[in-house]
Amino acid sequence: MNIQVVRDFRRLRHEMVETAIFGRGVRSELVLNAMRKVRREAFLPKELREFAYEDAPLPIEAGQTISQPYIVAFMTEALGLEGGERVLEIGAGSGYAAAVLSEIAGEVYTVERVGQLAEKAASRLHDLRYRNVHVLHGDGTKGWPEHAPYDAIIVAAGGPKVPESLKEQLKIGGRLVIPVGQDPSVQELVRVTRIQTRGLGGCSVCATCWSRRLGCG
Repeated sequence: MNIQVVRDFRRLRHEMVETAIFGRGVRSELVLNAMRKVRREAFLPKELREFAYEDAPLPIEAGQTISQPYIVAFMTEALGLEGGERVLEIGAGSGYAAAVLSEIAGEVYTVERVGQLAEKAASRLHDLRYRNVHVLHGDGTKGWPEHAPYDAIIVAAGGPKVPESLKEQLKIGGRLVIPVGQDPSVQELVRVTRIQTRGLGGCSVCATCWSRRLGCG
């Protein structure tokens, strides 16, 4: 990639952050700086790199998509990171969101159920020298208990409810951000905070801090 193309991508990246992310209400400087640093084009197939800084999901391998930049930024800000935390991501996909998290967190552990995506994400993140990101091919609903507890957990694709297994892997005071709802096209983005170790019935006790409706796209 020649110097002019790199400069063009950098300009487009900064413009996207200002208009599509800061312009839509994301205010965390840690998140904004991370979004300015991470080269989204490096996580896309070559034929789609020209569209890297459109604020939209784009197709990647295995029939999946790379997340819309605004959604990555909004969900990352919702974690309330201050720097240096241990973070679990469920749904590595291309590795783009994990790279954004790695610019803020101390260690990022990311789980991907699709083997092809997990392999490619791990290879890509290694080549781009994101040494604090660790990729596991596995069932994301089970988390990655070997490295728990986590300061924060972020789930790219949610479900009808928050898995208890993920709540159990949060530190006390840890935050989990996940889309929740029966209809995947319209879900509530929910943040829960673990407030004690065990409650009635031996379950984690978490408080729902807020929710926000997400539409498709």
